[in-house]
Amino acid sequence: MSHLSPAKCGGIVKRSKRDEMAELTFTYGTMASGKSTLALQLCWQLREGRSDVALWTFGDRSAEGMVTSRIGIEAAAEAVEPGESLERHVQTLLKRAISILVIDEAQFATVGQIDELSWIVDDHDIDVHAFGLSADFLLNVFPASARLFAIADWAHELPLTSSCWCGQKGRCNARVVNGVVAREGSQFVTGDVSEGAVHYQVLCRAHYRLGQLSAHAS
Repeated sequence: MSHLSPAKCGGIVKRSKRDEMAELTFTYGTMASGKSTLALQLCWQLREGRSDVALWTFGDRSAEGMVTSRIGIEAAAEAVEPGESLERHVQTLLKRAISILVIDEAQFATVGQIDELSWIVDDHDIDVHAFGLSADFLLNVFPASARLFAIADWAHELPLTSSCWCGQKGRCNARVVNGVVAREGSQFVTGDVSEGAVHYQVLCRAHYRLGQLSAHAS
């Protein structure tokens, strides 16, 4: 059993820890802050010399069954549908004698699925490292992320954060629809920060409030 945690740097919130037990950890940040990159890096490092590490995703910006990063790295992953029972996936973990599970896009899970992840840790002694967003485009915390904040053994924000166009720390994942910051809409819309009719842009609090996307925008 490995207890390698991505939460060995600043910003850690320690809830509970017993070295002899597996742990549930949650690493969160804004869009474009490197969450998927870190998940892939952690998975790659853990798989060096061992075969008991699995990778899941609850939804990626590309095709199903992949975890991709904006810097160009990717890896095949088991795609889990939001809302489905994890029993089938858990049985696969047990058959493969998995000891460590890395999960990307955890914010798209349901609260029930997050509870099931905690059972994987507590009942099967499998370390679970979840990565995801904390809040949506309306600055509401995703239900799955809220559950992770409540029950994870470790929760920490990525130290490398995205910046607003003004240079200030970006805390807000703005959804941009036809050049305008959206103030309503479905919480669950998969997208990217690349330009398009509908895309996302990380803004500081002030420019999110003002809906200002650049220095030249009105």
